[in-house]
Amino acid sequence: MDSKEAALGFAALAQETRVRLLRVLADAGAAGLAAGDLAARLAVPSSTLSFHLAAMEHAGIVQATRQGRQMFYAVRAEGLRRLLAFVAEAAGAETAGAHTSEPHSIQAPALAVQPSFNVLFLCTQNSARSIMAEAILRAIGRGRFHAYSAGSRPAAAPNPQVIARLQALGHDTAGLRSKSWNEFAGPRTPLMDFVITLCDTPRGQRCPDFGDAAVRAAWPLPDPARFTGGPTERAALLNELYAGLRRRMEIFCGLPFARLDRMALGRHLGEIAEGRRAVV
Repeated sequence: MDSKEAALGFAALAQETRVRLLRVLADAGAAGLAAGDLAARLAVPSSTLSFHLAAMEHAGIVQATRQGRQMFYAVRAEGLRRLLAFVAEAAGAETAGAHTSEPHSIQAPALAVQPSFNVLFLCTQNSARSIMAEAILRAIGRGRFHAYSAGSRPAAAPNPQVIARLQALGHDTAGLRSKSWNEFAGPRTPLMDFVITLCDTPRGQRCPDFGDAAVRAAWPLPDPARFTGGPTERAALLNELYAGLRRRMEIFCGLPFARLDRMALGRHLGEIAEGRRAVV
């Protein structure tokens, strides 16, 4: 973390309500809390809470995810960890070589947070493959992953057959919608840890900047809109697509993220795309 990022993080916490908010979210863990619950616990108006949350999200300390009609907020462990590491590094440099007569060292208690990651799935229309991937990761991510999806030329609505198949498999589809990737390119959008493209590179279009920290990967998969044959045959192909995506997602969720750097993660995501189980 550089000085500019650290200054943004410190500024986002330089207010009593935001410190209280951080503690409440840390206690809630990776699942986070709905905006309404946060406003009630802190006894602050919703408009005031939104202002504070936006500042903390922009600084990479808090992340938001939509579940149905509600927005849930949680501590962004990676952002907070980087900020604390910056402080620890500065403190270590300051005290290196110093002598003290204190018999005991005092350590600040660690916040009870778990690593969590934002994952954005992209395909041109954001109507089938990326929608399916978002639903699967939401279901199996167990709070460690916050799944999103978008497209370069989004359709009016998700593919009805995909939605029906997801519902038949027990997925909650209430919050799924087709949307532009520009929704995730603004300054107040969640910072992405992974951006995974599920179709060929959009023709003639340049992908937005989702941040330097995002690990990118390509998992090209067939487009359900091009499936041919009768209803039974198309349903079978859709089932195969779902099964393939789920296998990839299960391998992805099982990676030892704490032990891997960006280069290694990119390599493992490539192995997953090639149908090889990542070797760790």
